This record gives sequence, structure tokens and C-alpha cells, in this order.
Amino acid sequence: MADESERNEATEIVDGRVETVEVSKHPEATIPETDLSLADIERGRSHPVRWAVYAAAVLVAIIAPYWYGRALAVNDTAWLTAHLDAFTPQGMAFLSWTVTLAAIAMLGVAIVDSGRWIWRILFVIGLAAEQFVAGVALLRLDFWYSTYVVYGESATVANAANLGIIAAGFGVAVFAVIWVGLLVVIRKESPLNVLTRSWASFILFFAIEAAALLVVMFGGLLTTVGA
Repeated sequence: MADESERNEATEIVDGRVETVEVSKHPEATIPETDLSLADIERGRSHPVRWAVYAAAVLVAIIAPYWYGRALAVNDTAWLTAHLDAFTPQGMAFLSWTVTLAAIAMLGVAIVDSGRWIWRILFVIGLAAEQFVAGVALLRLDFWYSTYVVYGESATVANAANLGIIAAGFGVAVFAVIWVGLLVVIRKESPLNVLTRSWASFILFFAIEAAALLVVMFGGLLTTVGA
């Protein structure tokens, strides 16, 4: 029988009566004592070299694919035009929108699930693909002039690629405004606060992106820019 002095007891109401019941003790600490502070522990987990390499990879993914795609457009126009003619304007807009959306989505998942590097790696891959498409399509503010000079009568497909990328970017901007507005307007204890949850935010994000794509594909923009 355990020593009475070692027993832990508490008073509880059981079936309407006050009774003294035995409760379990706290387990012994299994984490060894250390002289390191919390700041020292977090500093040891920061991995600055890894982040520096990743930042360099992001920079390369932004510059190199765009430069290569633009070089193809300028130096191998005939070869590139022959391959672009396999796409309809709607198909190219959808392709460029999908590539851009994938990169943005991977960035969002990397922020939400910050403990896994796979999302950051997929973001870099998606970013490189988007930049390559942007380079081939000569993306800029007045892209329709550049594409007409380089591609001539075949500029419609390149213009569609630019519109797909712009649609995805515009969708992100609209989502950011709406999401921040929800954070400001909805009270924390309100049932509508569920709209700010991560899963609801992703649903809202994809809905806005889909609407932006539909506007580009069926709103007359492809015809207007391609004219």
C-alpha cells in the first residue's frame, strides 16, 4: 500500500455529493536541464546558410528562365512560333494561368505549413516555369507592342499567355484586399470568423482565380488584345 503522505487527493462533487478522490501525480521531467536560453535554441534552428542558398535559388528562378525565354523569342522566333501555333489563345491563357497559379499556391502553402521545405522547393520550380512563360511571351506593361514586333501575325497566342499571367496576378490582388477586409470587419468571436480560416481562405482564393480566368477567356480580352 502506498504511503499516505505520497498520495495526491482532491475534493470533487460526485453524483451530488462531495467526495475526496485520488488524482495522479505529475510525471517527472524528462527534458534535461540546459543553460541555453530560448533565443539560443531558436538561433540554432534558424539555419542561415540554408536560407541564403534558398534566397539565391529564388533569385535565379526569377532571372534565368525569363532571360532564356526572351532569348528564344528574339533569336529563334520561327522555331518558337511553329510550336506556339499548336495552342489556341484560350489554351495558352489557361496554361500560363495554371503555371502562375501553381507558383502562387505553393507560396501560400509554404507560408501556412512553414515546417516543410517541399512547398518552398515546389514554389521555386513553379516560379521558374512562370518566368519562362513570361519571357517567351515578352511580358511587360505594353506587351502587345513587343509581341507584335517579334511574332507578327502570330502574336495572339503570346498575348494570351500574358493575359493568363496577369489574370492570376490580378486574382491574388483581389483576394488580398478581400481577405484583409474580412480580418478587419469580422469580429473574432463572430461565427463568420470561419471565413478567415486557412481552408476557407484557400477556397476563396481559388474561386477568385477561377473568376479571373473566366473573364480573360470569355470576356473578350483575348479578341481585344489579339486584334
